[in-house]
Formats: sequence, C-alpha cells, structure tokens
Amino acid sequence: MRDGAVIGPIIVAIGLVVAAISLAVVGALLETADGSTELRLSRAEAEAAQLRSQIDSLRTELRDTQAELKSLAEDVALGAAAAPYAPPGGDLAVSAPVILGQDEGEELVGTEEMTEVMDLAKERFNTGITQPRNSVMLDILGPPRDGKTVDCSGVTQPRLKALLETRQVGPIRVTMLKPALDSLERIMARLKLDEPDIHDALGTAGALCARLIRGSSASWSNHSWGTAIDVKLQGRLDGFGDGGTQFGLLLLAELFNEEGWYWGATYNREDSMHFEVGVETLRKWQAEGLL
Repeated sequence: MRDGAVIGPIIVAIGLVVAAISLAVVGALLETADGSTELRLSRAEAEAAQLRSQIDSLRTELRDTQAELKSLAEDVALGAAAAPYAPPGGDLAVSAPVILGQDEGEELVGTEEMTEVMDLAKERFNTGITQPRNSVMLDILGPPRDGKTVDCSGVTQPRLKALLETRQVGPIRVTMLKPALDSLERIMARLKLDEPDIHDALGTAGALCARLIRGSSASWSNHSWGTAIDVKLQGRLDGFGDGGTQFGLLLLAELFNEEGWYWGATYNREDSMHFEVGVETLRKWQAEGLL
C-alpha cells in the first residue's frame, strides 16, 4: 500500500518533468523556426536588392549600347553621304542640274537664281571639320537646361546663360553663344563684301532653341547651346532631305567652313540650311578660355 502511494507521486513527477522537457523542446524548436524564417527573409531581401541593382546596371548598359549603335549608324551614314554623286545608271557625267562645288575657275551653268535647287558634290565640304555630337557638347558646355523637352525652350543652366547674347549680325538678329556670334559677324562681313546680293537676301529660321532632336528621347539639338543656326534666302527655306541645295548656299557654306562651322548638307538626310560650330573650333574656344 505504501509502495503504491510512493509510486503514484513519482509517476506524476516524472510526467511533469517530461511535460516540462517537451515544452522546452517545442519552445526551442519554435524559436529556431522563427530565427530561420527571419534569416531566410533577410537573405531573400538581400538577393532581391542585388537583383534590382543588376537590373539597373543592365538598363544603363543597354542605354549606352543603344547610344553607341545610334552614333555608329550616324557615322556610317555620314561616310556614305560623302561619296561622289552618281545619277541612276552609274553615269558620273551630269549635265543638268549642275553639281555645285567644282574646282575654282569652272563655270557654273544654269544658275540664274540664288534659290535655284541643284545637286551638290558633298565631298567638297566640311573637310577637316568634325560634326559635334552630344557627348562633346555636354563635355564642353554641360546640359543646356534642367529638364528635357521636345519643344523649343529657354536655357536654364547658369554658366551657359552667361555665355549667351542677342545681337544684330548683318541682316539677321539672333541669340547665340558669344564666340559664335563673333564668328558669325566675320562670316557676314565676308559675305557682304563678296556677295552683297546674298548678304541682303539672307534671313534666319532660328538659332538658340533648347530642345531634343526631333524623334529622339535623349539627344539634344545643337541649337540648344546656341552653336547652330538655320538660314534662308529671300524668305525661302531649303528643302529638308530632298538631296538638293539652293545655289546661294554654296558660297555661304564655303565661308562657314572657313570659320570652322559644320554644314548640314552632308548629313545622311541633307539639311542645307543648317550650320553648326565644329568640334575643332569649340575645342579652340575652350582652350582660349572663351567658354
């Protein structure tokens, strides 16, 4: 009887100990499970952050690659545009319309009006002058404004704004970079001396205009820095991308080239009314402290 009385409490005590141990084990397991979950979540968050960083890096590389491909395409197009003109059939002898840009002394036939449209020997122009791309412009002058826009807008960058000036230059009044205006004045003085009729007939279709290149979501027009100008003769614009050029722009282009400006007539899509300061001239102004 006494032994049974003793065994009962012992069994109860053992049961309590086992229960306590079980609770302790379960608690430890739960704590371990919670810690593992937190660890897994922490690792997952770190991996997600790393993946986001890799995606951002890939996007940047993609944009850079697309920009390089666009630049290479432009270079190829400009190289092709510099090839001698050849009419359909491969015959290089052209009687009409006349090819502008012959050697000095050759007669220019059939040129009755300065706005007469003719075919152009593109390889005769922009020799030794490099077309200024966005990378060069941004390196020398920085972005023209805070936000990008496809509409013609004003410059907001303080340093660039301080370099701009509005001036009457010969028959036209424009806002441009100060050294560009000085260069333009020399061009107009030469034009007035050599070709007064063209000088008096000259007008402008715009100079300073901060905006993206039409059709682009990233590249600025060189008009954005006040280093480019579009001109017209007798109030008439030269046709864009039609492969022809107004006769009166020939002598004007020679004067611009002599001052280190790049002529848009040699673009893949001819833009004969467009002139922009070349890379070599911009670097020269930069070295002289003019920018």
